[in-house]
Order: sequence, then structure tokens, then C-alpha cells
Amino acid sequence: MLCILQSRLSSKRFPGKMMKVIKDKTLIELVVNRLKQSKKISKIVVATSINKTDKKLLSLLKKKKILFFKGSLNNVAARLHSAAKKYNAKKFVRISGDSPLIDPKLIDRIINFSKKKKFDLVTNTFPKTFPKGQSVEIINKESLKNILNKIKIKSEKENVTEYFYKNSKKYRIFNYKSKFDYSNISMTVDYKNDINKMQKIFKVINGKENFELIIKKIKKKIIITYL
Repeated sequence: MLCILQSRLSSKRFPGKMMKVIKDKTLIELVVNRLKQSKKISKIVVATSINKTDKKLLSLLKKKKILFFKGSLNNVAARLHSAAKKYNAKKFVRISGDSPLIDPKLIDRIINFSKKKKFDLVTNTFPKTFPKGQSVEIINKESLKNILNKIKIKSEKENVTEYFYKNSKKYRIFNYKSKFDYSNISMTVDYKNDINKMQKIFKVINGKENFELIIKKIKKKIIITYL
């Protein structure tokens, strides 16, 4: 299945974070490396913008030979739909670029889960039971196309699936729930101090652990962040 990795450098909370180096890799490289461990993802495409603020990111992607797609900066929903259309994907996995600890085995389980359903959206965030930074959404391309003319406000264009959640009774949304509630744990990079946290985490992991094992390891080192 196609995986579209959503990324830009103009983050309001932490501009340029995708280019920050953790251990010896940029944030975007770490996420791509985790996604490559998935057995169900056939292709990874970074969906970024045509804006000049993303020139450095595009240069890095070209240098590292990572597939990318350029689209609207602010209308992320349209950007992702166009990317899916280019790669002839009927459905695709959506992952956020600030998730260097994303669990490839979790992604594979959710992909398998989605195969049993006729859906508009399969998610593990409705409600949230997984850590922040382990969010996985599988979006039906035609369903996304059908809402592009319906989404009007800025947040719905930026947050891609917000419209589905707001109108959940109208759509086929299936949630993959964790056995335990990890929703108070953050495993993402939202702010500058999260880089320091990740530097510490990557000193105690090898990059191949599932998210539960990572939590166990970082709890021992007392470097986990609770929201």
C-alpha cells in the first residue's frame, strides 16, 4: 500500500524541524527509515509543498533519493489527494512527518485490519488510545476527493481528515483500538525541547523496536514525556 508522509518546514510551533538532526539522521530520514521496515507498505512518498520555504527539504529528499510530491502548502487535503492520484492509489496510509518512532508493525496491523472493511477512513485516533506520534490513518482516495469541495475552513484543509471526524455519522469510519490507553504519552516532535528528548531516546533504542518496547526502555531512563 502507498504511504504518504506529510511534511513541511513551515511548522508554526517548530519551524524547520524536519531538517533537525537526531543522532546522525534528519528527522524526515528517521521517519522514512521506520516506514521502510513495514512489510505492507509498497511505496513511501513525502508530500510537501511548492512553497519556497520547503526548498531545503526538497534538496535533501533529492539527495537521499526519497520519492516526493509537491502540492499546496495550506490545502493539505488537496495535496494528499493529488499525490495519491499520481501514484494510482485507491487508498493510502497517511503518516505525519514528525513521528520518528512510528511503529511499522502497528501500521501493518492496521493495514490488515482495513482489508476486512469497506471504508472511507480507517484510523487509530477515534478515539485516541495510542501515543501521540503513533497515529495511523488509511484514507480512501475517492472518499477524500468527494469532500474536497465540502471542506471550507482552514483547519479542515490542513488537518485532512477533520471533516470526516466532524461528520462521522455520514462516513464509514473504523477505529483500531489499543488494548491499553497510551494516549497520555507523547512520542512525537512538536517543540524544540522534543529534539533533546529524542536524542536521549535514540541512545537507548536500536530503531527497530515496536512502540511498546520503546516505552518500556525510556521509562527506565525516565525520559518519557506525558501530555
